[in-house]
Amino acid sequence: MTSPDSISLADALHALAFMGDLSMGQPPDHSVRVAWLALRMAEALGVDADQHSAIQQVALLRFVGCTANASDVARVLHDDVRGRAALLAGKVDAAHLLVTSRVAAHRRGALSATHCEVSGIIATSLGLSADVVSALQSIFATFDGNGSGGLGGDAVPLPVYLAQLAGDLDILTREHGLPTAIQLINSRGDAIYPRLLVDRLRHQFDTWLADLDSRCPTLDKPLLATTSAEINMTLLADAIDLKLPWLTGHSRAVADLAHQLAVRLDTPLSMRRRVYRAALLHGLGRVSVANAVWDKAGALSLADWEQVRLCPYWISRAAVQIPSLQLEAETASFAFERLDGSGYFRSARDNSTSLESRILQVASAYVALCAQRPWRPAFGPAAALEHLQRQAQLGRYDSNVIGALDGSHFIADVPPSHAAINRLLSKREAEVLRLISHGNTNKEAARQLGLSPSTIRTHTENIFRKLECKSRAAATLKASVMGLLNP
Repeated sequence: MTSPDSISLADALHALAFMGDLSMGQPPDHSVRVAWLALRMAEALGVDADQHSAIQQVALLRFVGCTANASDVARVLHDDVRGRAALLAGKVDAAHLLVTSRVAAHRRGALSATHCEVSGIIATSLGLSADVVSALQSIFATFDGNGSGGLGGDAVPLPVYLAQLAGDLDILTREHGLPTAIQLINSRGDAIYPRLLVDRLRHQFDTWLADLDSRCPTLDKPLLATTSAEINMTLLADAIDLKLPWLTGHSRAVADLAHQLAVRLDTPLSMRRRVYRAALLHGLGRVSVANAVWDKAGALSLADWEQVRLCPYWISRAAVQIPSLQLEAETASFAFERLDGSGYFRSARDNSTSLESRILQVASAYVALCAQRPWRPAFGPAAALEHLQRQAQLGRYDSNVIGALDGSHFIADVPPSHAAINRLLSKREAEVLRLISHGNTNKEAARQLGLSPSTIRTHTENIFRKLECKSRAAATLKASVMGLLNP
């Protein structure tokens, strides 16, 4: 029986590809185009059909780890979204480095390692093959051995080379035109990918691109869905929330509260399911905006707000890519509307807002208020409820939904269950994990727990060892999937 929060593997791949494209400043169909091109390349090379599935999956997911290192990338690039897009297009000067080129080069290895580690965890959680997991873990490896992981030459999996070449072909042609794109690709031969590979395929680039541009590319779902029929949508929510450490667990908490409100309001089972799934999706558009905007301690500028206002728009566009989530994406795209028309992106009023959207609006606002943000401290549950009640009196929220939210059934930042802790972590390790997963430094965690930074460091090392992780982002994702960060 299908779980209420499950989607097909093919749809999960498309949703994660959509997330990756937004995070990297690419058009929302970029990874789909890359997967289509990579498959054409594989066919032209005579690659066995039993490898086609892995090639498409790697191409779709090559950006899936980019939310995991977004906060670290933001310390190198002024805008982690547009900056990465500029680097992909070969426009280094437009990337606006915040550090010297030497420092940026030094940090690139750690940034790539985090991306690759999280990509591997996601692929494993999706039930993809060992070949796909291995390729994604080395997605930044290069032919000359100067990429991440130290691999080079024939040691780099073919799907990695095809994803890199297909990605360059799509991006560089869009940015510079095909003749210049071919020149740039030729210059990368025997550096990023084998020159022999480029030589064998480049005469077909124009034909493939013309074919691709003449129609909407389609992917063969049987090729994508080879190992698992259904995927839990919470994995997508966890990957989205990695964008900002202080959002760890946010989407899950909103989904749980939205479902509770729907139950209290005695809604049909179908509506409860829809609002829960919509809540898991509602933060998807957030990945399209630079961390520097979200992390601002002061007021946003008009330019910042224009970016923020587009976040729910991108959620609505996800429905085009993933028809099976059309209703949920439409509901999620109303999460930041307000009944008096003061919300975004539609400025929708009460007569155009469904009950499930009204539930999601309240759940999202309440969970956010109860958590600390860079621009304000956390509200207590009573204060958050009082604030929303005042907003309802001003006509911004549905008063009936607010009435179902009495605060007694939900407390923000609930610690993980002791059963989940005892399976793997000590109580103290669980406390440390919860703090570092929300972006606290060792010093900040030490201050909150009354310990020394060196003790926190020791606990963190133990957590990494037990979770078999090397980065905080990977530990956060693994812990979320295993239930170590959830009530």
